[in-house]
Amino acid sequence: MTPQIMIILTTLGLYAMAVVSPGPNFALISRLALAGFRKAAMGATIGLALSATFYAILTIAGLSVLLTRVGWLASLVQVAGGCYLVYLGVKTWLEAKPKPLGERSVPPQKSAQDGFRMGIIVHLSNPKVITFFLSLYAVTMPVEAPLSTKLVVLLGGFLLEIVWYGLVILLFCTPPARAAYDRAGHWIERAIGTALTVFGLKLISEKLWSRGML
Repeated sequence: MTPQIMIILTTLGLYAMAVVSPGPNFALISRLALAGFRKAAMGATIGLALSATFYAILTIAGLSVLLTRVGWLASLVQVAGGCYLVYLGVKTWLEAKPKPLGERSVPPQKSAQDGFRMGIIVHLSNPKVITFFLSLYAVTMPVEAPLSTKLVVLLGGFLLEIVWYGLVILLFCTPPARAAYDRAGHWIERAIGTALTVFGLKLISEKLWSRGML
C-alpha cells in the first residue's frame, strides 16, 4: 500500500468517526427528516457538506490560521453561531405541540433552499470545525503530500457527509420512523430542540468563558 493511499484512508477514517458523532448537524438533519421535510433535509445535507469542504480547503491551503489568529472574529462567529442554534432550538421547542389522537402530521412546505441555508449557517458559524481540521491534517496530512492526495481527501470528506446524512434521512423517513413521530412527535421535537439549544449555549459559554466574560 502506497503512502498516499495510507494518508487518504487514515484521514477519511478519522473524518468518518467525527461525521457520525452526535452534534448539532445530526440534530438538524434528524429534526427535518422526522418532521417530513425531506427536501429541506437534503438541502441541509448539501449545505453542511459544502461548508465543511470550504473549511477543509481553507485549512489545507493554510488560510484557516488567519481566522484562528483574529480572536475577535473567531469569537464573533462562534457566539453568532451559538445564538442561531439557540434560536433554532427554542423555535423547535415552542412549535412542538401534541396532536389530537389519530391525527397524522401534515408538515408545511419547507424547500430545499431553506434547508441549504440552515445547513450553511449551522456549519459555517462554528469555527470549532476549523480547529478539528487543523488537528486532523496536522496528524494525517504531511505538508509535502501531493495535490492529488489532498483533492481525493477533500472529495472523500464531501461524499462522507452526503452519504452519512443521506442514510439518516432515509432512516428517519421510513414508515416506522414516521409512525413513531406521529405518536410522539411533540416529545421528539422538544428533545431535538433542547439538544440544539444546549449545543448553542455550549458554543456561547465556551467562548465567553475563554474571553473572561463568565
